[in-house]
Amino acid sequence: MSQVAAGRLDELLAARSAANARFFQDEAERLARLCRLMAERFQAGGRLVALGASPVARSDARHVAVEFVHPVIVGKRALPAIAVTAESGPAELVVAPGDIVMAFDGRIAAPPGCLTIAFAPDAGAEWAFVPPGDDAFVRQELVETAYHVLWELVHVFFEHASRSTPVGGEASFLYPFLAEREDDLDAVVEDVRRSVLMKADEVGALREQTLGENRDVLLAAAADVRQALDAGGTLLALGNGGSATDAMDVVADLRAGGRRALDLTEDTGIITAIANDIGTEAIFARQLIALGRAGDALLALSTSGNSPNVIAALAEARRRGLLTVAMVGYGGGRVAAEGLADHVVVTRSEHIPRIQEAQASAYHVLCELVEGDGA
Repeated sequence: MSQVAAGRLDELLAARSAANARFFQDEAERLARLCRLMAERFQAGGRLVALGASPVARSDARHVAVEFVHPVIVGKRALPAIAVTAESGPAELVVAPGDIVMAFDGRIAAPPGCLTIAFAPDAGAEWAFVPPGDDAFVRQELVETAYHVLWELVHVFFEHASRSTPVGGEASFLYPFLAEREDDLDAVVEDVRRSVLMKADEVGALREQTLGENRDVLLAAAADVRQALDAGGTLLALGNGGSATDAMDVVADLRAGGRRALDLTEDTGIITAIANDIGTEAIFARQLIALGRAGDALLALSTSGNSPNVIAALAEARRRGLLTVAMVGYGGGRVAAEGLADHVVVTRSEHIPRIQEAQASAYHVLCELVEGDGA
């Protein structure tokens, strides 16, 4: 990988650091107040309906839905959420008065009485958050942090309302300013605002670690992926949960640039058939047997680095002569410790939302380096 590409990576990191600081400094208070309103809607029986029409927006709609429905923080309640995307049909057939409607592109389709949120301009939402700048990748990364923050901090207001469980234990790191309960909701909003800024600082530092510490790995991976794609190969991507939606995103990005890419999380019929008849460990490996060819590349996303189906897929990919790239969190897990991929990008955190946000920066940068001049 050339010095031109190395310089480009440094520019991409600097742009992300500046945009992250600016956006959350500007929007922290509004995000905190929105958390309060969302908590009230959930407590009244409302649901979160996430809308996304384009392939990229679909990945975000599905990502935010899985975070609310399947909380990864011990002791936090699951909240009703669903993604309605282009293939789902009209949103009007799903959304009901009292719901929370969150749109990632297009205009909001919601009946009166809904709380409406948008991450795109001119969507007709009550609450619009439009990140700064012209870089679509950077804007999407800021949006991901924003909806992760909403998911994490909406629980503060449940805690405040119920007054039944002291703040602490497994989830105490989510609420660094709530050692004591507040009777004044405005004071809680201020605490949440400060927590939003702390989380933005956290992901900013983690993004710098991920792109800085793994600088040479990313440069080498981009060179190898570019060579594979230029030779007619296909990039296959996979992951579980939120990482599955990240696989959707990277495939959408590559296809938008005219590259061959397949999302191994996309076909629910295949996934559920394999999971039911063989087991979840085989859901990606079996697809690689059918679809992977020597000369292709595999991008595996895992926050733990220990997911059995990801490890099985990496092993199958190697047997079939695929280039393998893995993006993992924590300390890298088995994938890093055992060298299970040709290129391993490690994000050093145990906080799943921040890992995913930093990994989004890593795979976006990988895509840009693959397409960039001098790569």
